[in-house]
Amino acid sequence: MNKIQKGFTLIELMIVVAIIAILAAIAIPQYQDYITRSQFAEGPTIADGLKTPISEYQNQTGACPTNSTTGFLNAASYVGKYVATATLSGTSPTCIVTIAYKAAGVSTPLQSQSATFTGTSNGGTVTWACTTSVAARYVPQVCR
Repeated sequence: MNKIQKGFTLIELMIVVAIIAILAAIAIPQYQDYITRSQFAEGPTIADGLKTPISEYQNQTGACPTNSTTGFLNAASYVGKYVATATLSGTSPTCIVTIAYKAAGVSTPLQSQSATFTGTSNGGTVTWACTTSVAARYVPQVCR
């Protein structure tokens, strides 16, 4: 008798499900890390927007601005989708921008964490460095 097989056998379906499970086990954690890295990137972007005004203010006055300095907004004004505040502080020649991430609505490794951008004046130019409490695998190379 010539029977034509129609459909898939149970073992074939089980193999496909196992392959999909293995791929998902690898892909989901990688995707979550990617999401956290992309959310972290909002902090340096906000800090980058403050670096030039801070440098100019420091070069003109010899002091570091704060959030109450004329021309700078309060800390809660520098917000984003994932950033809660950007606080300006420091004593010349070292000015500091502290980025605080939100407690909710962000990836778990970023919740209530911070990144600090420290600018040091070198006689007319300011060199910036970044430090953070966020795990290194979520942080760009420049902030490690």
